[in-house]
Amino acid sequence: MKLKKGFVLRNVCGEHVVVAEGTGLVNFNKLISLNESAAFLWEQAEQAGDFTAETLCKALTEAYDVTEEQAQKDIEQTLQEWRRIGLTTD
Repeated sequence: MKLKKGFVLRNVCGEHVVVAEGTGLVNFNKLISLNESAAFLWEQAEQAGDFTAETLCKALTEAYDVTEEQAQKDIEQTLQEWRRIGLTTD
């Protein structure tokens, strides 16, 4: 899986938001706001280029005090939402 090109994570007034650079990528009615751990996952996915839920789970459990089971659950929910709104490609 990969993040779609043209989307970038920005810090706006202390909030993590994903925005589309350029025109014609997506018709946004609102900004996509990410919490701290979702922003961390975005950064990990961006660095990896091609990533899996398993690689993100490993990074999350190494960086945060979270069980692997909880990390997997949270990552699957996050990736499902990213897919739904068109931020990723398979």
